[in-house]
Amino acid sequence: MKLGLNGLGRIGKLSLWHHVARKHFSEIVVNVGRGVGTGLEHVAQVIEKDSTFGHLSQYLHGCHGGRVIEQLDEASGSMVINGIPVRILRQHRNPAEIRWRDHGVRLVADCTGAFLDPSLPAEQATGSLRGHLAAGAEKVLLSAPFKIKGSGVSMPKDAMTAIMGINHDDIDPENHNIISAASCTTTCLAFLVKPLLNHFTADKILSASMVTVHAATSSQTVLDSVPATNAKDLRKTRSVMNNVILTTTGAAKALSLVIPEMSKIGFMAESVRVPVSTGSLIILTVNLQADYLDANGNSDMEGAINRQVINRIYQEAAQDPDMGGRLVYSEEQNVSSDMIGFPRAAAVVEALETHTRTAYSVFDLDRIPGLSQEARDILGPHAHLLQVPVTQAVIYGWYDNELGSYANMLGDLTVQVAGRML
Repeated sequence: MKLGLNGLGRIGKLSLWHHVARKHFSEIVVNVGRGVGTGLEHVAQVIEKDSTFGHLSQYLHGCHGGRVIEQLDEASGSMVINGIPVRILRQHRNPAEIRWRDHGVRLVADCTGAFLDPSLPAEQATGSLRGHLAAGAEKVLLSAPFKIKGSGVSMPKDAMTAIMGINHDDIDPENHNIISAASCTTTCLAFLVKPLLNHFTADKILSASMVTVHAATSSQTVLDSVPATNAKDLRKTRSVMNNVILTTTGAAKALSLVIPEMSKIGFMAESVRVPVSTGSLIILTVNLQADYLDANGNSDMEGAINRQVINRIYQEAAQDPDMGGRLVYSEEQNVSSDMIGFPRAAAVVEALETHTRTAYSVFDLDRIPGLSQEARDILGPHAHLLQVPVTQAVIYGWYDNELGSYANMLGDLTVQVAGRML
């Protein structure tokens, strides 16, 4: 089976690295959509070298690696990378015009970040994900969250969001033709949240919030620049090298698409960009209500939930075969550069920094709307205040937002989808 990759940006390039190493597909067809430098040799150099991850040969073979890109043919746009035939297409940007059918490509991963709306028709003048289907592909994977622009437009029935190890079994090969692999942040967050939901259930999670301390991306500028017309976020035009920049993330919204139980829980998500090339961190805060009564029915404020309990949940989840080893439990003292290229880890839990605090939250019953008289009678005629024990837990999870976590997770999902197409 052949694989089509649309785009040779950060995720497109690193997905190519993943697949020439994995050798699952017999051939890879990469659409760049325009000329690169002065010819195919320059395309090969773009593929071969990376400022963050080094040389492709070292990624594949360590210190024993020589050049792994061979047999360049300018006329056909072909080359061989680590023994895998790779063809480079340099003509069309609109997905509907890419000749996937002519090249025998049935599965395409769109890594451009330019086509996010699965509701747009194939004939959309500016291009759309459905254009890949019209051009001959049978399934399309998106390396980003969906973003539907039309007001009141619902998610098409043939589109879904999937993360390997979380909800990939929900993919219906008969009906799902466009599949989003969410984002790097949503992927890490899902692996931090899922073990807690499995253990406590959604009913005992009162609220949650997260902040991602995120590496820089290509949407930012190297030096301060003038914002584009109608730009609303002026901070992304400030120098990526010199600033900590507040921005937004859609991780909370996307999380409920892969873990529906999260829609029952109040959840907030924020993002801060920092000047590193990759290696990001999620700080997850969860407020939990659990059983704080001991065997005699007395209050046990020593904590039915503490950091040992939380860490044990993640230790056990890291061994769960359903997660496929993609959650890593660590008691080492890590820094962000330790995550660069960390193999197949959707999330690395920094267990030494897990913290919990248990206290009573006090609620004034007179200020709770809709509280029935029956409930008041149960609490007693003189009850005005209700004390509820709440544990706040803080969990730290690392992820390589480029190769180690996201590109590898996308690669696993791509192979999974391909297997269901045979």
